Amino acid sequence: MARDVTHIVAFRGAPPTPELDQPRPERRVRGAPLRQTWPWYAHPGERLFAGEWACEAGAWRIEVPENVHEVCTLQSGRVRLTDDAGRSVEFGPGESFVVPGGFHGVWDTLEPLKKTYVIALI
Repeated sequence: MARDVTHIVAFRGAPPTPELDQPRPERRVRGAPLRQTWPWYAHPGERLFAGEWACEAGAWRIEVPENVHEVCTLQSGRVRLTDDAGRSVEFGPGESFVVPGGFHGVWDTLEPLKKTYVIALI
């Protein structure tokens, strides 16, 4: 089915009500940062999600399922991702990256950040 511009979702105007959470206690590495998610889009089949996400400084373990892939673009702040082998990479404002399915390691928000995200379940 063809779609027209009325189906385009723009991340502007009044944002959706944010969802608030914190990392589960057993996953925390440093702090208990508050995380806010603004879910701008969810595909009706629930296989694609997009929105904005903000987080206070802190670190926690992540274990991404094999079928979940996330594209991130940082609007502000800094993050370091460290894999289970101890290798790490940092990203800052304006940078984009993909967290692939199967990634296990630590998400460390070095400075409070805000990002846009797209999550695909494939």
